Amino acid sequence: MKETKYILIGCILLVSFASCKKWLDVNTDPDNPNNQSVLLENRVPWIQHFYQYTAGVTNYRTSLQAGVYYSNTGAGNSFSTTWQCSSANSTTPYQTWFVEVSSNVVDLYNSAQKQGAYHYMAVADVFNALGYMQMLDLYGEMPYTEAGTGNPSPKPDDGKTIYNGCMAHLNEAISLFNKPQETGAPSLASGDLWNGGDVSKWIKLCWGLKARYMLKLSKKADLFNADSVLYCLSQGPQSNADNTVGPGYNNSTVTDYLYGDPVVTNGNFDYAAYGNSIRISQYYYNLLTDMNGSGVVDPRMSKIVPATMVNVRLNGSGQVDSYDWKRSVGVDSYGAATRLLKGGGTSIQTASYAATPQKIVYNITDATDHANFVDSLVKMDKIPGQDYADSGTYVRVTYPAGSIYINSSNYIYAGDTAYVSMRSNALATSGNPAQPANDVNWYPTKDAYSAGVIGSTGSFQVRPVSDQEILTYHEMCFIKAEVELRKGDAADAYTAYLAGIRAHFDLMQAKLAEWQGAGFDKNAAGVVVPDMQPMNPADITAYLASGAVAQSAGSLTMADIMLQKYIAMGCSLENWNDMRRFDFSAGDIGGFGVVYPGYQRGPLFTGSAQLTGGAPNDPRYWMRRWMLPPTYELNYNSIHTLALNPHAADPNIWSMPVWWDCATDDQYYGYLK
Repeated sequence: MKETKYILIGCILLVSFASCKKWLDVNTDPDNPNNQSVLLENRVPWIQHFYQYTAGVTNYRTSLQAGVYYSNTGAGNSFSTTWQCSSANSTTPYQTWFVEVSSNVVDLYNSAQKQGAYHYMAVADVFNALGYMQMLDLYGEMPYTEAGTGNPSPKPDDGKTIYNGCMAHLNEAISLFNKPQETGAPSLASGDLWNGGDVSKWIKLCWGLKARYMLKLSKKADLFNADSVLYCLSQGPQSNADNTVGPGYNNSTVTDYLYGDPVVTNGNFDYAAYGNSIRISQYYYNLLTDMNGSGVVDPRMSKIVPATMVNVRLNGSGQVDSYDWKRSVGVDSYGAATRLLKGGGTSIQTASYAATPQKIVYNITDATDHANFVDSLVKMDKIPGQDYADSGTYVRVTYPAGSIYINSSNYIYAGDTAYVSMRSNALATSGNPAQPANDVNWYPTKDAYSAGVIGSTGSFQVRPVSDQEILTYHEMCFIKAEVELRKGDAADAYTAYLAGIRAHFDLMQAKLAEWQGAGFDKNAAGVVVPDMQPMNPADITAYLASGAVAQSAGSLTMADIMLQKYIAMGCSLENWNDMRRFDFSAGDIGGFGVVYPGYQRGPLFTGSAQLTGGAPNDPRYWMRRWMLPPTYELNYNSIHTLALNPHAADPNIWSMPVWWDCATDDQYYGYLK
């Protein structure tokens, strides 16, 4: 695989030309730097960016597996609907980690060591842990000790070796961050997009990551230590002020050299909201609208679940005059899946915009479907120009100018406007040169933008200007709640549980207020976008006092903790990690019962070759890892790969637990025989 650290260095020169004056050594050509001469402070922000990119694709694709999102693309749908896991999902996280991050982390560490820049060495250690733990979470076995050494065919390591190596890097990072840098070493503040050079926040990040990683061992009676996790939490983030996030921006049209995506945006956006294929799943939607069967709508719902305009009336100038907002519903692939069974697993359609009245004729030969379709038209809110005619098996519908509609004569698709795309727009992706930086809504066409008709408001966590959450206080609170409940201390668990919910509300409120202050809550046509405004504090208070939230320590369950954590983490690998630790909805872990109720194989399941377990309490029943990228590790490095795990290329590798997902080493190494 070709390393691209020199391409990265070229990118640095483009954005940091002024720094060339610092290269005064007559033996160094500032126009052709190498991996030895590039400045530490120039390397770090690019490592941070590219790590966000590899984490973004990982967060998105594992969120499909965890039931947060639905995708109508073939590869994504194999995770969200059919569970017929596809190796088309495997390559990008691996490629972006090794090509864009890993090799540069090695050079950062070595260069910083020569300069006595201990804080930069520590940053390299943190990224080593972040990246390789992600590789372990996804693939199980992976080149680690020989990775980044220049060996073109590195031997892979088992999961235990990778895990212990990542923890060792975090321990060294804490030590290095506590060490004064040598005289002349560059300040971390000059090269840190995440924490602005605040060493105390980096140290808290390290401790928080240790707590997150130690929690992975919850199945291992010989290794899991609740008190050690709690100690790490006591040294980690103590409030939202300690959060580590990657800021997202919408101020550039520069795109990535490898994939052509914007370089300044949130990495989650680049995958979950860049195009039109992603929708909220009904599983996630139900938690936001009916947690615990309470019937209570979470105030966060209207900020997370996208909305579209309906009942649009245009004025004489073709501008939006009046409209209603329609919040998306979730795509059902876990329950009855009625819509998907009718049209197919990937059949949810993307909405179009009617610049002029559009007439569509539907031929509906099934009498029941015909009657139901006509009945749905009768119940529609009427606006001028919208009508229908019913004749025999044919139904003609006129969609007036300004409508968001599905441009297809297949009646099964006609209602798909109910499933609003997650898409947001960035300057580099909108296709509308007039669309300003503080309008990140999606418009189906330039005509829709000109009229001010919004096709999707997007979703809180995956807009281009959303913060990419690396480690947050609310996650730490939920970890504490889980660990305390495992220890039998329901009172402390309940305190941490409530703190986690409140912390997430506070995080969202702060960001929503920031967006409102920057004018993101109003488009050029003057349309107010409530999704970009803070929540009503009274609604938050009412929610916390409702049946959606456990109201006492005595009533608190593990499901209460983990489902609130699931909502808060959203587009995050950690949801899939947590679900594996609790065996999804099997209900066979620690006497905690079913932690993720309703998460189960749906009627479109076709993954019996990949997931070979016969029952939910069989580990091989669930999606537990990814197949290694076929080209890189199964073709070019197959001798070493298959020597460690002879089943790496088997179709059912997707259901083999990784090391930390096994109760004992004997169980894990038994899988590798």
